[in-house]
Amino acid sequence: MPTRFKQLVDDAKTRVQEVTSAEAAEQQAKGAVLIDVREKEDFAESHAAGAIHLSKGVLELKIEETVPDTAAPIICYCGGGSRSALAADALQKMGYTNVASMAGGFKAWKGSGLPTS
Repeated sequence: MPTRFKQLVDDAKTRVQEVTSAEAAEQQAKGAVLIDVREKEDFAESHAAGAIHLSKGVLELKIEETVPDTAAPIICYCGGGSRSALAADALQKMGYTNVASMAGGFKAWKGSGLPTS
């Protein structure tokens, strides 16, 4: 991971709650919105069952129409857990108060044997 990018991610992680893939699945079952922030092609290939796609490039632009309730539980994930930390940090800056990043990303989700689509 490039040094500046790692510094940016490490900084975001100081402000963002991280959850495991098992915790994310549990929270999703209770109504949390699972947002895949990877690229469209990655999402189309495979994603966590029930996840919605808002790539990191359009997340801030489309989140309000997708999840208008700023108190709604949201869990972001990417491939490995870095971009999702940046995404969760951005959502918090926009006023979303119940946001987390899934540690390990989609790799962890699949590795845990959780359902995919």
